[in-house]
Amino acid sequence: MSLNGPQKTINNPIIPYVGTILGGLAPGELVVIHGTVPEDADRFQVDFQCGSSIKPRADVAFHFNPRFKRSGCIVCNTLEQEKWGWEEITYEMPFQKGKSFEIVIMILKDKFQVAVNKKHVLLYKYRINLGRIDTLGIYGKVQIRTIEFVSKPIQGSQPLSLGVTKENAENGDMPDGSQFGVPYTGKLDAPLHPGATIAIRGEVNNNAKSFAIDLKSNDLKDIALHLNPRVKNKDFVRNSYLHDSWGEEEREVANFPFSPGMYFELIIFCDAHQFKVAVNGVHTLEYKHRFKQLEKINVVAIRGDVLLLDVRSW
Repeated sequence: MSLNGPQKTINNPIIPYVGTILGGLAPGELVVIHGTVPEDADRFQVDFQCGSSIKPRADVAFHFNPRFKRSGCIVCNTLEQEKWGWEEITYEMPFQKGKSFEIVIMILKDKFQVAVNKKHVLLYKYRINLGRIDTLGIYGKVQIRTIEFVSKPIQGSQPLSLGVTKENAENGDMPDGSQFGVPYTGKLDAPLHPGATIAIRGEVNNNAKSFAIDLKSNDLKDIALHLNPRVKNKDFVRNSYLHDSWGEEEREVANFPFSPGMYFELIIFCDAHQFKVAVNGVHTLEYKHRFKQLEKINVVAIRGDVLLLDVRSW
């Protein structure tokens, strides 16, 4: 699969659709499906299959099955040797009859992560090895406009990994490139300035209560930007610590973007008047600068209930 963008786009496929996934799937890739639920829909399904055999029926590594009877639900399962495993049911129903939708299925190291209409919906751990998946099937009452296979590196030209120092880490050795220790402190290659971007990749712990990201000065106690997602309460707190005291909290967001166990890419963009924050490609909030001397901000610190995978700036 090309790292430069879409592998390919399938336009207006006839349903049922069964197609080969060229090159298979790899962690970091996305499958993006745009379509519409007909008014008379009772159910449809998206299946990541191991082949396309009908008799015997091919194994299905990931069966994603929205059902519209009563209040509706999404059933996920795996088919092996023509036998279904245990159902994982999500009762949050993001699909509506007569409405269009966007499904983004992110391929992670050990699970699928699904967002619908820019909002996280569910995680599904692999029960069949990812390398066996070579076919996508879409069945049922649904209209599909496009299917895209996309490789998605963090955006930005020539991003640089930050320098790392460990604070109070329990395991004394530096981790390898696969993850960073938490608490984490990294020094920006250049002081903060309008146009600067910081990208943080990680996974929220399964039993997470909260985590925090601070942009601050190496020489001062001041914290210019304190981002504190409180996963248990679904509050996204923002604040600044100036002159030895916290300011007034900001909490308002249209949709809280984090859930236990989910992978995220959080982008902080600094412009002349405010920070802009996006999570998994969706703009989430803005925070006006309270600390005006941006050039003194040269450190990012991260702590709390999160597995940290990468921190970059450009």
